[in-house]
Amino acid sequence: MEKSLNQWVRETFSLEERDIRTYSPLTLAYIGDGVFDLIIRSLVVDRGNTSANRLHYHTSHIVRAKSQAKMASVLLEDLTEEEADIYRRGRNAKPHTMAKNATVADYRSATGLEALLGYLYLLDRTERIMELTKTALERCELTY
Repeated sequence: MEKSLNQWVRETFSLEERDIRTYSPLTLAYIGDGVFDLIIRSLVVDRGNTSANRLHYHTSHIVRAKSQAKMASVLLEDLTEEEADIYRRGRNAKPHTMAKNATVADYRSATGLEALLGYLYLLDRTERIMELTKTALERCELTY
């Protein structure tokens, strides 16, 4: 079985094993934001070589809080009990900042989705991350 990106990072930099259940939802959202951004950037770049400005435009359309909140809402029925709990913890966390162009509800829902993705990433559940992301993009008809 091939190693995940998380496993490569942990091995290459000799990172200690940690109990991710002790991580705050905002910590999970922080890493989940990066994971989601990398997935979307990969999809956008695959469409062709273009200017960085155009790449950013297409990526930011999907990674913004409003789109992520919509994605979260269409995935809720597909989440396991464990996943739904992580999503709720992220959604209910009290962030110290707010997105510029998002409602409080959208921002909190997006934070929940990012927390879930971060949790799955740290557990090396890459296949589940891909399944949820693909399903959400299709259901929301988000093009990249």
